[in-house]
Amino acid sequence: MTAPASTSSRTTTDTPTLPGHGTPRVSGEARYAELAARFRPVFQRIAEGSLDREAHRILPFEQVGWLKDAGFTTLRVPTRHGGDPVNHEHLFRLLIELAEADSNVAHLLRSHFSFVETAALQPSAFQDRWFPRIADGQIFGNAATERGGNALGTTQTTLQHEDGQWFLTGEKYYTTGSIFADWVVVMASTQGVEGRQYALVKADDARVTIVDDWDGFGQPLTGTGTARFAGVPVDAGDILQRTVTSTLEPAFFQLFLLAVLAGIGRAALRDVRDLVRTRTRTFNTGSGGLFRDDPQIQEHVGHLASKSFAAEAIVAAAARDLDAAVDPDLALSPEAAFLRAELAVQQAHVTVPPLVLAATSELFDVTGASSVSTGKALDRHWRNARTVATHNPALFKARSVGDHYLNGTIPTGLNSIGEATIPHPPTTGGTP
Repeated sequence: MTAPASTSSRTTTDTPTLPGHGTPRVSGEARYAELAARFRPVFQRIAEGSLDREAHRILPFEQVGWLKDAGFTTLRVPTRHGGDPVNHEHLFRLLIELAEADSNVAHLLRSHFSFVETAALQPSAFQDRWFPRIADGQIFGNAATERGGNALGTTQTTLQHEDGQWFLTGEKYYTTGSIFADWVVVMASTQGVEGRQYALVKADDARVTIVDDWDGFGQPLTGTGTARFAGVPVDAGDILQRTVTSTLEPAFFQLFLLAVLAGIGRAALRDVRDLVRTRTRTFNTGSGGLFRDDPQIQEHVGHLASKSFAAEAIVAAAARDLDAAVDPDLALSPEAAFLRAELAVQQAHVTVPPLVLAATSELFDVTGASSVSTGKALDRHWRNARTVATHNPALFKARSVGDHYLNGTIPTGLNSIGEATIPHPPTTGGTP
């Protein structure tokens, strides 16, 4: 048995160049209305306990189970594997609605849906092995990032081959969703093999430890903590070479976060609307009437609603570009498809976070001092939005977009995180 073979940069070998999910049977608003009617009752159940769960750090295992039972986690399973796949726009719109109900629950499924996209790019034998499991409701988590020490483009987590068997050893952090998952997709390095690999291991293996030790001030229930792998056996067929390819994987992965942000914006608007509608106390500096009838309050709520609307519309527009990139009628080359999707999502990444962060902060301007009660937990919207927005800093995206428009440079998708390998420029001393 040999180590996984490396593939060339920006191409794939023995894999389809576009996601092979099959053409969705119905598109447009009729199809979305059908999907929304199917899942909104589940979203509503999830929303009912979201504030209490976040206040008492109750991980949403039960709520993830509801989504699994409703078939939500199978929405992108290809037709040939028994699925009825939705397009990108409909998936991301549903995720926005789920994030409005509970941004933690939507966020923790990011790794699962990203694995579904990755699986669709693999050879038929891999798809035949994994898509039936996805269709059966099994969930996939993530273990890619390490706290530090790994050089950019490498990992300290390793795959080693001994006596005809592969073994995975290492420690990861930011393992979003893995504590809820059946399988964990682990980024690793193999001695003598260029680049990095994905290894799939059972989450309940005795040699796998997953800890809920995420200490961020936002998104506290996503299971974004530590995972340890102590010599976990891995089948050779469950190891994938990680390459920078001309696929839509990076764009999909990042647009998922923006859908979560747009959902947080909707949740903030929902809560401020409910507060203003029911408020009877007022200020002598205002109109003296009910807040809901005050023109200035109405105007401010209108601005909040418009920011939320814009964020959601931008995510939907970027999702349509992902759909266009894989549209067989357009027949875009892999490079053109990559550019269309990546550029759309990077521009969305520059614009969506400021809109949602502004809305989640400005909501306090129409509510009064009672709104800062910890029992209302209105601050959770800003904390959650700020946390999601830090995952991939927008200033790098803005630079990439500007470089493309000015110089024609192809944007770079999400590739890796690690210690910088470029040395600091030498200091010359002296007086500036």
